[in-house]
Amino acid sequence: MFVELIATVFAGIACAGVAMLLNVVTGRRLPKWIMPIAAGLGMIGMTISNEYTWFDRTAERLPEGVEIATKVEEQSWLRPWTQIWPYTKRFAAVDKATARTNDDWPEQRLADVYFFGRWSPVNKAPMLFDCQSRRAALLIDGADFGENGGVTNADWQALPEGDQTLKLVCET
Repeated sequence: MFVELIATVFAGIACAGVAMLLNVVTGRRLPKWIMPIAAGLGMIGMTISNEYTWFDRTAERLPEGVEIATKVEEQSWLRPWTQIWPYTKRFAAVDKATARTNDDWPEQRLADVYFFGRWSPVNKAPMLFDCQSRRAALLIDGADFGENGGVTNADWQALPEGDQTLKLVCET
């Protein structure tokens, strides 16, 4: 976040410098307000660029075995350009490399799911998937493991047909 702030400030300075250079080249015929306008436009442009490139930059740094399951795109009337080109604000990724099974419950898989947000810290949560019944349960609060390895007190949620997270976990 701090690096993006510094990059935005330097983009503003660079655009103001280009406007100043154009003013000198044209014999000081440009209006005085052109430099602050150029600086502001440069900073807005850099901010927009950072918003749109965040997902790609973050996704390419994911370790091997971690695959993107879902992404959430956002549109906002406060950013009118997002009505045409929405940007990815958050996404979830599954760590397929650490997915585990239990011999007593072969239709169930336990995998770590990572939740990424544009201005949020990365959250990791263990999640149990029932591949046969197309359901999943977060194992954060209230779920315990019985003697046979089965999960008790899990808050199972039905998953829709074709859920990408379930597909990624169950294909391993």
